[in-house]
Amino acid sequence: MLWIFLMTELAELEAELARLKQEHRDLDMAIDALESMVAGDQLQVQRLKKRKLALKDQIIRLEDQLTPDIIA
Repeated sequence: MLWIFLMTELAELEAELARLKQEHRDLDMAIDALESMVAGDQLQVQRLKKRKLALKDQIIRLEDQLTPDIIA
């Protein structure tokens, strides 16, 4: 029973990680598009970059949860 719970939790974490990575890529493309515009909204670019950094932090935390600690 515990094993099934752990596998379900692992699958949920992996799905969340995939979603966050996709959102991170989407933000990257949106930032590139805004920056390439002559009259790009710099405030919007800053907001997107801040969101992208927050996503990166969440991605790192989830990857840490999914990667077992190895004692050397």
